[in-house]
Parts: sequence; C-alpha cells; structure tokens
Amino acid sequence: MARDVVARVLARAGTAVDDGATQHTANDGEQWELAERSALRRVEGLSTELRDVTEVEYRKLRLERVVLVGIYPGRRAQEAEVSLRELAALAQTAGSTVLDGVLQRRDTPDPGSYLGSGKAAELAALVEEAGADTVIVDTELAPSQRRGLEDIVKVKVIDRTALILDIFAQHAKSREGKAQVELAQLEYLLPRLRGWGESMSRQAGGQVGAGAAGMGSRGPGETKIELDRRRIRTQMAKLRRSIDRMAPAREAKRRSRRTARIPSVAIVGYTNAGKSSILNAITGAGVLVENALFATLDPTVRRARTSEGREFTIADTVGFVRNLPTQLVEAFRSTLEEAAEADVIVHVVDGAHPDPIGQIAAVRAVLADIDGLPDIPELLVINKADAADADALAMIAGKEPASIAVSAHTGQGIGTLMDAIAAALPQPHVRIDVVVPYDRGDLVSHAYRAGTIETIEHVEAGTRLVGSVDDQLAALLLASAADAATKI
Repeated sequence: MARDVVARVLARAGTAVDDGATQHTANDGEQWELAERSALRRVEGLSTELRDVTEVEYRKLRLERVVLVGIYPGRRAQEAEVSLRELAALAQTAGSTVLDGVLQRRDTPDPGSYLGSGKAAELAALVEEAGADTVIVDTELAPSQRRGLEDIVKVKVIDRTALILDIFAQHAKSREGKAQVELAQLEYLLPRLRGWGESMSRQAGGQVGAGAAGMGSRGPGETKIELDRRRIRTQMAKLRRSIDRMAPAREAKRRSRRTARIPSVAIVGYTNAGKSSILNAITGAGVLVENALFATLDPTVRRARTSEGREFTIADTVGFVRNLPTQLVEAFRSTLEEAAEADVIVHVVDGAHPDPIGQIAAVRAVLADIDGLPDIPELLVINKADAADADALAMIAGKEPASIAVSAHTGQGIGTLMDAIAAALPQPHVRIDVVVPYDRGDLVSHAYRAGTIETIEHVEAGTRLVGSVDDQLAALLLASAADAATKI
C-alpha cells in the first residue's frame, strides 16, 4: 500500500516544479531574473560522497539523489500522499533528483530512528539499491532520531525543515533576506550540534563542587562543540542586531505611505499559488515568475490604480507551506509585517492543487499568529482557474462563497478582482467642495491619489475640487483654503 502511494507521488512529482519551460505571458513582464535563477541550478549527477556521516552538521547541504520517507497514522493515506508529493516538489526545487520513497503506517514515530526497525532496514536496502546519497524525512526530526536513522541507512539524513531552509538560502537575494535566512539556519543548527568521543570532555578546574575533584579532573578545556555553540550564538546576536538596524528603513517607507494616506493591499498565500503572477497582472511589475516553490522571498511593493483612478499600493509577500519551520516564521516576521500594515489582504490559493482547502487552512494558521491580521478584510482569490477542474472550483466556492476565480496566466477574472479590491479599500467619506491655492499643488495631487475627485475647476483663487477624501486630507484642504482666504 505504502509503495503504491509513493509510486503515484513520484509519477506526479515531475509536474510540481519548474522544468525550465515555464510559459509566460505579457502580464509577467520581461522576467530578467529568470535567466539568473536558471543559471544557478544544481547539476544532476554530482555526488556528495559523504564518507563520514558524523560530519554532516558542519557541511552545507547538497541534495542530489534522494529517497523520501514519511509516516501516516490510521487511514490518512491520502493526506500522506499530498504531503509526500509536496516534499518531492521541495526536493526538486532544491536541485535534487527524487529516486524513490517509503511510507510507513504507524501512529507515532519511533523515538530512536523515526521508522520502525523493519522499515528502517528496508529503507537502507532501498538506498543502497537506488544509489541515493540523501534521505529526506517529511517532518522535523529530533537530533537523536536523525542520528539513529543515519546509523542505519549509512547516508546523510535531513528533515523537511532543513530542506526548506536550504531552498530559502538559495533564493534569498536582498541583504535583509539573506540575514533572515542565515538566522533561521543557525537557530535550527544550534541544538543539533554533537561531539564525538573525548571531544565531549569538560574542564573541571580546581576544587570543584562538594566532591572537591581537584587534580586529575581537568579536561582539555573548551572543546570544539562548545566553541561552535559560542560562535553560533555570537553570530545569531549579530544577525538580530543587523535585522533590527534594517527596520527603520522599512518603517520610513511605511510612514511615508501612511502620511500620504495611500491605501495598501498585501498578497499572501501558499507557495507556488501564483502571488507574483497576480502582482504582475495587476501592476506589470515584472517580478520573477517560476513554477517552483518559494521562487520569490523578498517583498515587492508596487503602485496601482482602481478603475476610478484611486491609487493604492500592493505588496507581494513570502509564500507559506504546511509545517512552515518556526525559525522561518520568526526570522521573516519583519517581512510579514508588510501584511499586518495592509488595509486589505488578498489571499491567493492554487485552484489546480490537489488539496486547496488544506492550503487555505495552512495559510490562515500562519496568519493567525501575526498581530492585527485577523481584523483585516480578506479577499480569497482562486488562481489558475484555466487549469483547475470545474468540480474543484465548485467545491471551493461552496466552502468559500465570497471567493473570486481568476487566471493570472490568461487574465481571466483580473478585472473582477480589481473591482473587489476597490470595494474593499477604505472609502473616503468626507465630502469636500474647496478651492485650493495654486501654490498647494501637492494637496491637489494628494487628493487625486488618495480620494475620489468628481469635479475639478480652475478659478481665479485656485483649483476647485469636489469629491470625497478621508478626514485627515479634508482637514488639510480646508485649512489650506482658509489660510488662502485670510491672505486676500
């Protein structure tokens, strides 16, 4: 049963990630970054030839020929299939070739080696037969479980968390993004360092404790593992300070948008759901579009206009995934703040995915942990409607009646989405009929961008505006008009 599930997963895994022939449309822009990303792909067939698995903590991950491993309790084979298919897509995105896989039905993982002894022995034989150099486990392993499984299979074992961190490390481009990924990697690595033999000895020193051990109890001093831990903690402290120093620049940009009273929209969603494609279709930003998981990590903010001419900003954020590592959630919290500052959340879901409802639940679970987000209006957008099954779209619509079906690839439904965004944005509610002096053209421009201007007329005293704006801008316009009147 388990091997049948794996066979189905591997048969479909090839469609889960980019094969170098992603189809783009005019909506995607020039895609200058795509050639650079493709040039950095790993070459199939290069072996890590890891002879000593005890060195794994001190090596960079190089995933080549891999075997997947997972367990599932009870009758949840279908969920295990979806999760393993996603793991295969993650492995391929990282640059590896998926050879085979093993699923075991058991209620709880073995505390020593994750799999039971019989299935672990079967995995070892499979790894040797297939010529694999890495085993990827579909969960986060305890350090003892990984060590126990490595001792059995005799090749490198990594877990889902390490795999996702490796992908993030490959795709991070900005200085802040690289720092956030490095911080997450170090937080993951710190509790997984281990020493061997006498390298674990400690220096006791002189009269130690009540036993007064004294001479003969002194060890070799600070060991390599202790040095590594101290260096990691020091580097983590430096990275946190560096990320904190980058915060004022982000806050200054947000403050300028708040001062200008320009509404903001944030695009969130599962990885590879098409968030960047939606941004490109709305704004023509030309952000990298690739059929790969976590293709874009750094947030991109662009300006757009509603059909009425009202201006707003729209931001693309990092994608989510099931069991997103807590280290990444914490490290990228500053990036996710972009969503917390938004007036509207556009939640993008892959309509062609086998489990779109699971994607929606996974994204909302992450968003629930971000302060302030639950109170922001959400527009659920079902992307890839051109490739999705009609029954699947109907099922989603039944569970989410307010959802909007679109296709960023063909442009289907983008107009409807723009109308929905315009309706969800905070509406200017203060009616104005003022004459703005000609030397305050900045206020006129501001009213055009942030309000709804119905009539404009140039009179002797200035520019007459009739329409609706928010209360703060209305106060500025009225004060400007009153100040001009007192000077006459």
